[in-house]
Amino acid sequence: MSDQPSISAAHAPEEVEMQIRGLMMDPVTNMPIVVLKDVAGDSVLPIWVGVFEANAIALELEKTAMPRPMTHDLLRNMARNLNAEVRKVVVSELRDDTFYAVIWMEQGGEVVAMDARPSDAIALALRWDCPIYVNRDVLENSRQAATGTQSINADEMRRWLENLNDDEMGRYKM
Repeated sequence: MSDQPSISAAHAPEEVEMQIRGLMMDPVTNMPIVVLKDVAGDSVLPIWVGVFEANAIALELEKTAMPRPMTHDLLRNMARNLNAEVRKVVVSELRDDTFYAVIWMEQGGEVVAMDARPSDAIALALRWDCPIYVNRDVLENSRQAATGTQSINADEMRRWLENLNDDEMGRYKM
C-alpha cells in the first residue's frame, strides 16, 4: 500500500459529507426523490431521479440480491476487474435545475474523475461503500432555487424533509 493519503479519506473543505436519509415518491410529480442529509449537520438535499436509478439505489439499500448483475453491479465488477476502485462521489454542481456529479476512482495509483448523473454516482457509491459528498455551493444554490421557484419556503421544506419518519420515507421501497 502506498504512503499517499487515499482520496476516500481526503475531501475538499468545500465538500459536505452526506448520507442517504431516504428514498420516496414526490406526491406532486410522482417521481422518485433521493434525500441526502449532512452527516454532521441538518442540511438536506432532495434530488429527483429516474425510476430505474431509484430502483438500483433501493435494491442496494435493501441489500436485495439479484440473480444476475444489474447495470451498477456490472460497472462495479468491471472496475474491480480492471483493478480500479471508486473512492468517493461528489454532487458537484447545480446548473439550470440539473444536478451534476463526479465519480472519483483510483487505478494503479492514478486518480480518475468521471462525469456522472448523481443517481448513478450514488448507486455506485452504495455498491463500493464509499462516501458521498455535496459541494457547499450546490447546497446553497439548491436552497436559493427552492426559495425562488416554489411557493413553499425553503426552510419549511428543509424542516419537513428532516422530520419525515421512516414510514414517510418509504423505508426505501419503490
